[in-house]
Amino acid sequence: MRGWAAAGAAAVALAVAGCGGGHAAPTRTVQQTTRVEVVRAAGAAQGFDPAGIYRRESPGVVTILATGFQNARGGGGLGSGFVIDGDGEIATNAHVVTTGEGRSIRPAGELYVRFGDGNQVAAHLVGFDPFSDVALIRVEPGGLTLHPLALGSTEGVQVGAPVAAIGSPFGEERSLSVGVISATGRSIQSLTGFQTSGALQTDAAINSGNSGGPLLDARGRVLGINSQIRTTSGEGSGVGFAVPVDVVRRSLGQLRETGHVRYAYLGVSTGIVYPQLGEHFHLGTDHGAWIQDVVAGGPAAQAGLRPGGDRETFQDAPWRTGGDVITRIDGRDIRDDADVSAALLAHQPGDTVAIEVRRDGRARTVRAKLGTRPLQSPEG
Repeated sequence: MRGWAAAGAAAVALAVAGCGGGHAAPTRTVQQTTRVEVVRAAGAAQGFDPAGIYRRESPGVVTILATGFQNARGGGGLGSGFVIDGDGEIATNAHVVTTGEGRSIRPAGELYVRFGDGNQVAAHLVGFDPFSDVALIRVEPGGLTLHPLALGSTEGVQVGAPVAAIGSPFGEERSLSVGVISATGRSIQSLTGFQTSGALQTDAAINSGNSGGPLLDARGRVLGINSQIRTTSGEGSGVGFAVPVDVVRRSLGQLRETGHVRYAYLGVSTGIVYPQLGEHFHLGTDHGAWIQDVVAGGPAAQAGLRPGGDRETFQDAPWRTGGDVITRIDGRDIRDDADVSAALLAHQPGDTVAIEVRRDGRARTVRAKLGTRPLQSPEG
């Protein structure tokens, strides 16, 4: 049984109410207008004020109802999202609006968005990013009051910083929970078998239905999209994860432009090097990402990067010896395997990167032309 769970898209029996109003006379013309509210706190450095954050930002948080999944059991799913502009764009998690994983991912047939003022309207799926669990949907803004949330940045975010999560846990719409950043730079599972790097860990309560909702800083800016909980019981246990806003911003840009995303791909499986490991295997370094496998025919293989070979156990963990240790990519230090994915985020498929490795204890540089990440992680 998995030790983590998506924090949304829980199976529910949905009774989707219509959005019709009163009947207009045939000769009457009704003009729909959109109201965009921009409300920001005065004096942002006043300390952490959860009530103020909720009052200002909760109108921008919505509940998303997804139905009509092809070849899937259950009536549909429920999750959260938040408005990002006055044109009706809404950010959420990919797993809120899809079902399945890898090559089996399928989008919902119908989407509905419910606002805090009681309006419920149909939404269009612009696109989704299964690698980072981000999706962009859009509603027609006419007749709605939209409250866009400001996207912040994770740069400089420290462990212990206060945060607020707003969403619809178990369908309890626009619920507030508060906590702190418990850790940064975590790697969490995606819908493809690849890892999502740079995730924020928080002890703010996140449960099923919170998926897609915002994790907000003390100024009410979005730090990430609440995505997963780590659990053995299926309930929240104070270990929740949010996709970082810097990754979200990159995904939304590509989805807005093309409806899909492309990620650079090297085609390696690596393990973390630490001082004792490096000394034991004479790696010539006390840090880095030790290549254990290379995907046949992939960019790393074509560049001549060396995978591990013979197997040996050290500190009760199996290792394949003889592989290259990646220590830098285009001048960026690689301290562990998560840094490889993070470094590749700065590149596009087709880019050529300089990869510094330790091979047989000696430094060398290999140039690799990056490919396009496949929808499903190849088997090692």
